[in-house]
Amino acid sequence: MGIAADIVIIVVAALIGGTVANALKQPLIIGYILAGVLIGPHTGIITAANIHDIEMLAEIGVALLLFALGLEFSLNELKPVRKIALFGTPIQMILTIGYGFLIGQLFGWDWKPSLWLGALMSLSSTMVLLKTLMSKGLMGTLSSRVMIGMLIVQDLAVVPLMIILPQLNDPKSGLPVLGFAALKAAIFLLLMIFLGTKLLPKLLKYIAGWNSREFFLLAITAMGLGVGYGTHLFGLSFAFGAFVVGMVLSESDYGYQALSDIIPLRDIFGLLFFTSVGMLLDLSFLMSNIKEILLLIFLVVMGKGIIFASLSRLFGYGNVIPIAVGLGLFQVGEFSFVLAQVGLNTNSIDAELHSLVLTTAVVTMFITPFISSLTTPIYSLKQRWFKDERAETINLPETGLKNHIVIAGGGQVGTSIGKILHRLELSFVILEFDHRRVEQAKEEKLPIIYGDASQLIVLEAAEVKDARLLIITIPSIAVSTTIVSHVRHMNQVLSIVSRAVNEEHMMELHKKGVYEAVQPEFEASLELTRQALIHLNIPMKKILDFTDVVHKEFYAPLYQSEEHYRVISQMKSASRSLDLHWANIPDESHFIGKSIGNLEIRSKTGISIVAIIRGDDFYPNPEIDFTFEKKDIVGVIGEEQQLQTLKDYMLFA
Repeated sequence: MGIAADIVIIVVAALIGGTVANALKQPLIIGYILAGVLIGPHTGIITAANIHDIEMLAEIGVALLLFALGLEFSLNELKPVRKIALFGTPIQMILTIGYGFLIGQLFGWDWKPSLWLGALMSLSSTMVLLKTLMSKGLMGTLSSRVMIGMLIVQDLAVVPLMIILPQLNDPKSGLPVLGFAALKAAIFLLLMIFLGTKLLPKLLKYIAGWNSREFFLLAITAMGLGVGYGTHLFGLSFAFGAFVVGMVLSESDYGYQALSDIIPLRDIFGLLFFTSVGMLLDLSFLMSNIKEILLLIFLVVMGKGIIFASLSRLFGYGNVIPIAVGLGLFQVGEFSFVLAQVGLNTNSIDAELHSLVLTTAVVTMFITPFISSLTTPIYSLKQRWFKDERAETINLPETGLKNHIVIAGGGQVGTSIGKILHRLELSFVILEFDHRRVEQAKEEKLPIIYGDASQLIVLEAAEVKDARLLIITIPSIAVSTTIVSHVRHMNQVLSIVSRAVNEEHMMELHKKGVYEAVQPEFEASLELTRQALIHLNIPMKKILDFTDVVHKEFYAPLYQSEEHYRVISQMKSASRSLDLHWANIPDESHFIGKSIGNLEIRSKTGISIVAIIRGDDFYPNPEIDFTFEKKDIVGVIGEEQQLQTLKDYMLFA
């Protein structure tokens, strides 16, 4: 079957590896790489025969990943990070090349292979980093934008590196080649910006008009890979061209549809990429050079991590961002494979250095999800060591926080709660770790503290000890229970309302003293059901009885375990059972100009008037001398028959 058999082997092996990784709560790419190691040519178990062909297919995976990134990417997102991306990345690459040169000298190599080592080390992995961010749900944070901005510039730098480094064999002849390559790159970018923004969105609109999802998927795939191939012919990166066309299409009206359609295809080809990375790992070479490889990996992780973190701090990024960037971009990337192959083909490096770099790249890519996950604990440790470091506060009242409400989580739910509290002129503060949401809250003038709500320093900055209510909107069992644990040490009597993920989460919160737990998805489904039943003309009393039973069944663990929660629930149920109706007073009604007492409404209809709306004014519990006017809306409690009697009475005395 040839390559078809290899693809079958890879997909099945990746499924097994992914299953193991998922069971161990690790990113799927870990399982894919391990699967690649097992079916690679160096293990002798089940070997894929056409590895070179698989690597070619894996390039499509890289291109599709960057194409999808371009589709969900906006140039506006690069504005906050353009300085570090455009100026910091070249500095990072120069520093890393110099650092790699020193490592090569330490290993006793000549100057040329030492320089090549530095260049190969200077590139990080776009593919691994993006997959790691996606699996952790960190796409869109400021730290992710910093890393993506720097990776884009790195990917662009691959082309001049591929031209310049081989010319070290004959430096004098290299300048004309470099100049011609720069000219071709400029021409391509101008063509892409001019023709792409004018032609491709119109073409996509025309194709979408055919209402064929299959053809739409074919069209966007052809655009991404076709333009990528065009950049390859221009001497630029295949993946870079796919990224550019993705950015162009993202500005069209069909960008979101294109993204949703391309994701499954991207993930399948991405699987091939990570598996092919694992195939490159030669375990016999690794074991025979274990000391040298481990030393090189240690130096790469430490050196690149410090360089990235220091540059992030130098360009004004604080809090967790330098740590996240340093622990996210330390690895040797996939474009190093391409660059190393160029070096091998031009006799610039020998086979041993090629194997050493390949092994180092595979191992550092493999450990990236593990190292990256250390960001939060290291940041927490830093906060404990440097207690004078204050959390960033925005729009906090000058008088400080006292008797206020703390909202842990500034996502859609937390921000909506904040807007309501702001309109009610209640004192509150939002705690949020996502810089994107912090910026949104800042624009809306909401008081917010930038930081992880599960960290003591952030809770202390929110003055939790003096708060009167804590609302936890974060949909994470680990984070919410950690917050409750910290808060209970700071304020034992503070009332807490928390979002719950499921029944187990509710019980865990209950054990920690949280009795008001809300499950948003369940509440939304209940409300949707209620609205549907109303439209089906089901009697309101029956709807309320039914939804109340379902509500009690879902929150049964809390009802059974806590007496006061059961009492509160019964009170809520009773209030929902009160059949409140609204009736408009007709313009020709004899009610107009008369008072409630004169009309003897209660004795003649059995209805109780509980509220009246007049224009923008609301009158609860009106007195018997309240006089009706035109356009009044009357709120009453009573049965359906009594309501009909009232409506008849409004027209006929």
